[in-house]
Amino acid sequence: MPRDTLRRFFQQESAGGILLIAAALLALIMINTPMLSGLYNSLLQTPVVIQIGNFAIAKPLLLWINDGLMAVFFFLVGLELKREILEGSLSSPAQIVLPAVGALAGIAVPALIYAWFNHDDPTRLRGWAIPTATDIAFALGIVALLGRRVPASLKLFLMTLAVLDDIGAIVIIALFFTAELSATALVVAGSSLLILFAMNRRGVMDTAAYLLIGVIMWASLLKSGVHATLAGVALAFMIPLRNPRDPKHSPLHGLEHDLQPIVAFVILPVFAFANAGVPLADMSLASLMEPVTLGIILGLFVGKQVGVFLVSWLLIKLKWAKLPEGATWAQLYGIALLCGIGFTMSLFIASLAFEHVGQEYTESVRLGILSASLLSAVAGYLVLRVASSGTQVSGNTTNRPGR
Repeated sequence: MPRDTLRRFFQQESAGGILLIAAALLALIMINTPMLSGLYNSLLQTPVVIQIGNFAIAKPLLLWINDGLMAVFFFLVGLELKREILEGSLSSPAQIVLPAVGALAGIAVPALIYAWFNHDDPTRLRGWAIPTATDIAFALGIVALLGRRVPASLKLFLMTLAVLDDIGAIVIIALFFTAELSATALVVAGSSLLILFAMNRRGVMDTAAYLLIGVIMWASLLKSGVHATLAGVALAFMIPLRNPRDPKHSPLHGLEHDLQPIVAFVILPVFAFANAGVPLADMSLASLMEPVTLGIILGLFVGKQVGVFLVSWLLIKLKWAKLPEGATWAQLYGIALLCGIGFTMSLFIASLAFEHVGQEYTESVRLGILSASLLSAVAGYLVLRVASSGTQVSGNTTNRPGR
């Protein structure tokens, strides 16, 4: 493929979403090809050991991806959150009401739907948080396929809602997926956080120093029982937004700019490849009717759109919020449908929910997430395409031919 073609591809907004789909399809092909399924499984179970003196971390490659690479993903999420809170869409109360309440409803309704189908089994009920997450990369990738026909205000609504959704996921992980705690490891992690805070307050601008302490905090959290990905968020909030000695240089903006392509084009596709392998040979209609699978499908595909759209409609009708500028109700409904794309975050939460109960629910969970995400992506795209037909967007203004 010519270099210019590759450059144009990676410059597209939808490139990250396309790579995610390609990675997931590759995983499905390999796990369902007899000659490749053994290679796929053995690759993910490859033992990887890092040892310094008596301190050692020994995990299969799959867990290094889920605990290590995803910590980098959450670090980027934390950087984006801090920037949005200090100077972006989350800094204005007027802009945050609609997506904030929509995000809360989009977490609560799917969780209740899943719990309805699985309340009679405490083990299955552990997965209640799986359908609460929205995959921002996939959702924005679908919107990007429609180009300028979707108002910028709707893209901002979706992005803000997904960011707040990530905050919800972080809180859920911190509160509900913490194992037995190691006091020593927690002391080391807490001390690392205090050092990072002191560095921030004293105006240290060397990002390498922050990252070094952040790695120590991550490793200690990995041993503590608190999920290690939270180290990424904590580290991000300690990175300075502005450099008083050089206003043109922002440590936070610099790291965010450097990490975005790495996360979008490497980390998330690798995570998708490692977690999307679902054997389809024994799948049937009955497989879709399993309580875990059905709870996830209905939670994501039905619960997300109902929670986000109905609450948004209610707030707007009560005049507590406004319909995003230049958008129609049909377009807002299309965005609500896209919120049902759970994929990356849902797979990640599922890995935490059932990590101590073996592989019994792995295939049911993955089938539910993939099915619901596909339904939400296709339905959301079609609704937005029909609702936006004949519409051109310029900035925040929608122009319709003949008007």
